[in-house]
Amino acid sequence: QVQLVESGGGLVRTGDSLRLSCVASGVSVRYRAAGWFRQVPGKEREFVAAITWNGDRTEYADFMKGRSTISRDNSTNTVQVQMYSLKPEDTADYYCALDVFPLRENPPTRVSEYDYWGQGTQVTVSS
Repeated sequence: QVQLVESGGGLVRTGDSLRLSCVASGVSVRYRAAGWFRQVPGKEREFVAAITWNGDRTEYADFMKGRSTISRDNSTNTVQVQMYSLKPEDTADYYCALDVFPLRENPPTRVSEYDYWGQGTQVTVSS
């Protein structure tokens, strides 16, 4: 059974940092790109950051450029995103996901390009 389990969310203040982690089981992340998305109730899930299967390329949403770093450790089946200078508008449920296709050259940024998803971890940023 494939599982992606996110952790690291919580309640923080404006300007704080958080590191979200995603551990996969039942599937190897080794040859798949991985991404982070977020969703606020009533809104569509939106792209946050992504990294290619070998970590050589990353992609960030405009609102996260300069405020986040995505990384991966294929030996531990883990993908992380470090977020800095958090703002109240970053409040959302954050989800990790694995690419539909292996060995993609560029990190995918669309929801439809991912097939395995975690249950999400909640991030709340107070003003």
